[in-house]
Amino acid sequence: MNVLVLQVFVSLMLVASSVLLFVYSVRHRDHEHADRLSLFPLEDDSARPAPGAPEPPSSASQE
Repeated sequence: MNVLVLQVFVSLMLVASSVLLFVYSVRHRDHEHADRLSLFPLEDDSARPAPGAPEPPSSASQE
């Protein structure tokens, strides 16, 4: 019977701590971090040639 009381107490403490951490996270707006990162612009890959790809001839070498 003592083990059951201890298990219920520990379980309630885990639930209470998870609720407190959730409230802390919501107040500090940590949950919006992924949304902000997803809105950052991505690096433009079209300006750089792919690695291992031959470079296009430049206009200076055709003269």
